Amino acid sequence: MRVLMFGWEFPPHISGGLGTACYGLTKGLSYRGVDVIFVVPKAYGDEDQSAVRLVGASQVPVKQRTFHFYNEISEIKERDISERRKSREEMTYIEVGSHLMPYLSPEEFEIFVQEKIDRGDFHWQKLREESLKGEWAEDGTLAKIEFTGKYGPGLLQEVSNYGLVAAEIAQNQEFDLIHAHDWLTYHAGIAAKKVSGKPLVVHVHATEFDRTGENVNTLVFAIEKMGMEAADRVITVSNLTRNTVINKYGISPEKVFTVYNAVEPKATVDNEEYKKSVDEKVVTFLGRITFQKGPEYFLEAAKLVLQKTDKARFVMAGNGDLLRKMILYAARLGISDKFHFTDFLKGKDVDRMFALSDVYVMPSVSEPFGISPLEAMRSNVPVIISKQSGVSEILKHAIKTDFWDVNAMADAIYSLIHYPALSEMFRKYGKEEVDDLKWENAAVHIRDVYASLFVPAVK
Repeated sequence: MRVLMFGWEFPPHISGGLGTACYGLTKGLSYRGVDVIFVVPKAYGDEDQSAVRLVGASQVPVKQRTFHFYNEISEIKERDISERRKSREEMTYIEVGSHLMPYLSPEEFEIFVQEKIDRGDFHWQKLREESLKGEWAEDGTLAKIEFTGKYGPGLLQEVSNYGLVAAEIAQNQEFDLIHAHDWLTYHAGIAAKKVSGKPLVVHVHATEFDRTGENVNTLVFAIEKMGMEAADRVITVSNLTRNTVINKYGISPEKVFTVYNAVEPKATVDNEEYKKSVDEKVVTFLGRITFQKGPEYFLEAAKLVLQKTDKARFVMAGNGDLLRKMILYAARLGISDKFHFTDFLKGKDVDRMFALSDVYVMPSVSEPFGISPLEAMRSNVPVIISKQSGVSEILKHAIKTDFWDVNAMADAIYSLIHYPALSEMFRKYGKEEVDDLKWENAAVHIRDVYASLFVPAVK
């Protein structure tokens, strides 16, 4: 079986867990005999292609052509769910917006929308081929469309342009089905399905409700809903996310399947190589510093722990729109002398951080899955996770608290750094548990979802 797969990032060029999951999944599928053509907006040339054929959209020549798309985004935005207006528009590409960051806060998004309305340029879709970077040749061929592959101001323009390239790739490749990861690639997946007629699987690693709570970014929500409705199968990373897809997006339960993430096996890190310069226990938060990850609860729990012991030091590794606010909050709580902010870490820096850590905490408000606790456990670090995370559905040797219960979180942290026997128990059995969570096992379930698309329905 050959799969045409669309992602947005691939190691070592990642900004979060999505690229890590895609890498592990493609290796697992390869191990299970599935051939994957993996497309990203921008390929750098240093990616590991041992288990995947990587295609950079920036390097694919695109012919000027016209596609028919249902005007789904404006319909989802404007229509009542019970009254679906089916207007058909002809367009060269879908323009959803041009200056939207992927993790805008509700306040920032409100300002963004109002500014667009005030300028009179809040258009959902346009025929505007001049917005494509490049020069058209006489035969209607565009040498290439430039992609940054980043999460910058032109993100949604790149998302819609990605669909153009996806259609071109789909017409020139042999494959059995299409697999698109998260909302950034849904336009690409739909375009590939339209030109090829092949079935589409969308993989939901997170939803807009996870990123922003109930104050959703309606542009992103509309793209997510469009992708899920167009898909023949929807894969979610937890039952928590599956329920969100069914209840918040109105997707039929019969086509939504849960497949849990896993973690890449790694050689044991020699902790002797990393020596702490302080005689204190290190408690780590590692992830995006955004609403979804609950960073303020980590600070509040740290404050409570430091009231009971001065032999602890806290680290917040990551970046995000709440970083500056958290730095100021640590100062206001009076714990800045015991708190460190490292900015975004990846690769060996993550390994080093875990090697120096005595406890890992993930206090997420809404976490579809959460690979970082698995990475911590793999590194012999005991973990505390929120009950509002998908990974809590499968882990046994992790301490689980509600994200808002900072007293319980603080008690768990204090117990792990104060009682060596307790910490050692979670280290030992946590490592054994996570070693069994392999991507090749997850790939078996993914392959079963694929197979269901080709099995005749039983009457």
